[in-house]
Amino acid sequence: MFTGIVTDVGRVKSVRETNRDRRFEIETAFDLSTIDIGASISHAGCCLTVVEKGTDWFAVEVSGETLGLTTLDAWTQGRRVNLERAAKVGDELGGHIVSGHVDGIGEVLSVESEGGSHRVRIRVPKPLHRFIASKGSITVEGVSLTVNEVEDDVFGVNLIPHTWEVTTLGELKAGSRVNLEIDMLARYLARFQETA
Repeated sequence: MFTGIVTDVGRVKSVRETNRDRRFEIETAFDLSTIDIGASISHAGCCLTVVEKGTDWFAVEVSGETLGLTTLDAWTQGRRVNLERAAKVGDELGGHIVSGHVDGIGEVLSVESEGGSHRVRIRVPKPLHRFIASKGSITVEGVSLTVNEVEDDVFGVNLIPHTWEVTTLGELKAGSRVNLEIDMLARYLARFQETA
């Protein structure tokens, strides 16, 4: 489990095809002596397992299923990636409860300055849009955000300067593809209503 609060922005060191689909080595500022092989780390909102580590990098292996359902299939060497270590019992829950399971890929429609912040509008694949509510939570590229408004299959978020500067969201532009995870409570409520 995660909170959607990014704790490092890593960089893809290498990408290699393997018999297990694809392997990424990620450079990080994390203290790798505190990360075990088998640990879960959120990568742009996608929970992946550490399979090897060096002094300033770790490796993850990604299946074809994950590559097909996330933006990871387009990752190349040098790409910056939002990282978050798994939450521990007793940690501050600064964002919202995030599973690290990407629900869909959104498309950024616009990015506009608004005071010191940036307003970002994102189109969501249908039927995922019905799980997004104004003033609810959503995870974009692993970052916990509050939804400002929803109009059909488009929602807007406001990025404060801190979020813009310390995550990869400051690199967004019209046409960018982003990993999305809807609020877990919305998912279970919708399922309950479907089966009640």
